[in-house]
This record gives sequence, structure tokens and C-alpha cells, in this order.
Amino acid sequence: MATITLSYDARNVIAKKTVAYILSLGVFKTINKTAIDLSLEDVKKGRVTTHKSAADYFKNLED
Repeated sequence: MATITLSYDARNVIAKKTVAYILSLGVFKTINKTAIDLSLEDVKKGRVTTHKSAADYFKNLED
């Protein structure tokens, strides 16, 4: 099975209707990522920071 990632402007009415129509055909299905999947993706892409304590976290916010 192949995976297709589709990017479109969700504010564009024609694009939304086209995607809705294609999905209504029943040939394609949407894959919704769970919260844990999104979190693991953040870790893989390096979008996670670590701090020794809450005080250290707030000190880094001020910098």
C-alpha cells in the first residue's frame, strides 16, 4: 500500500470540496495520528527541549 501526503489550503473552498469528494468515493482513507504519534514525531525531529528544573526552564524563557 502506498501512502500519499496531501497539502492544500484548508481555506480554499474548491480544494476542500475536492478532497471531500475524493474521500467520499471510498477508495481512499484518512489516517489520523494519535497524540503519542505526534509526540514521537516531535522527538525524532528534535523539537523537544530538556531542563534540569522548573526554575531553569523559566530562567531560559527570560533569556
